[in-house]
Amino acid sequence: MNWYPIKLTTHIRKYAFGERAIADKLGKQGLPTEGVIAETWEISDYQDATGTVINGAFAGRTLHDLVLEYPDELAGSGWSGPHFPILEKFLDASHMLPVHLHADDETAKRVYNEPNGKTEAWHIVWAAPGATVLAGLKADFSRAQLFDAFVAQDYDSIMVRHPIQTGDTVYVPAGIIHSFGPDALVFEVQQTSDLGNSVMPTDLYGKPLSQEEWHANINTVLDELRTHYQPHPNSGLELQQGTNRRIFCCAGPYFALERLLLSEPLTEPSHPHRCITLTNVGDPVQLEFRGGREQLGCAESCILPAAIGEVRMIPDKSATLIAGYVPDLQQDVIAPLRTAGYEEEQIQGLGDIDIG
Repeated sequence: MNWYPIKLTTHIRKYAFGERAIADKLGKQGLPTEGVIAETWEISDYQDATGTVINGAFAGRTLHDLVLEYPDELAGSGWSGPHFPILEKFLDASHMLPVHLHADDETAKRVYNEPNGKTEAWHIVWAAPGATVLAGLKADFSRAQLFDAFVAQDYDSIMVRHPIQTGDTVYVPAGIIHSFGPDALVFEVQQTSDLGNSVMPTDLYGKPLSQEEWHANINTVLDELRTHYQPHPNSGLELQQGTNRRIFCCAGPYFALERLLLSEPLTEPSHPHRCITLTNVGDPVQLEFRGGREQLGCAESCILPAAIGEVRMIPDKSATLIAGYVPDLQQDVIAPLRTAGYEEEQIQGLGDIDIG
């Protein structure tokens, strides 16, 4: 089998918080020319939103088919999950997202009969001056205090607000209450899940809920709320590789994210234990691999299968790529950052990392 960079169809969601930033500001091609585009799911193996391959020998097959047939070669040696391990999307927060949270693994299995919950991270592709995120609680509030604040829609009285700027990343474990926007464009990496519960008086499309349904949703959120982690924007930890810059943006047991700023070719070595996703948020870049070459255009994504071997990334002049993967935290994150001289506290600040 000659493995190659795998590109997938895009799944679109038209939630009320979006506008046209993914097409107009990011420059993603192939989208509808009119109407709201809140999310484009770039890499997905979630239920009926699994992507279909659009290039190469696997064209026409779904990502789910491939991960079932070739788990070791595609996802990584020893992978045994029921689906591709991460889901990635562009998210247009032209308007404020709902204040919401996602179930953790235990709740997902017990309550929703799904294999996992949804820990996520937001990499800020663009943010207007003054843009912010709301994430985590300011203090230990009672359930009644939280309920009353949500009914009053007084989110700032209980939640922490942080300013954000382009290049920041916010790691958000499952169960942590959060929102962001307006005026931001985000690349999100997450566990493969779409579980979520909101405290808002409207649904994701802006339709008002009855008071009974709204209050029931708030109580569900309070049942699933966790307070063990307070998210914060992080500018990342940088490694210099020649004239290229490699920035570790976030890391935890479910995923790691890096931002690659390339001014010269970069060779990514073989990683049989894991695949890599690449998303281009800059000028086109050429991907050379054993037996071929593939161009990754602006706002395009692909999967570099675990069995692909070395891949050489060749920018025309410069390139900005976002790389995602399920890490061996010690080997892929902790060791290179320690070697570069970063302290344990800095490394742990990237997310959920047990230095050991």
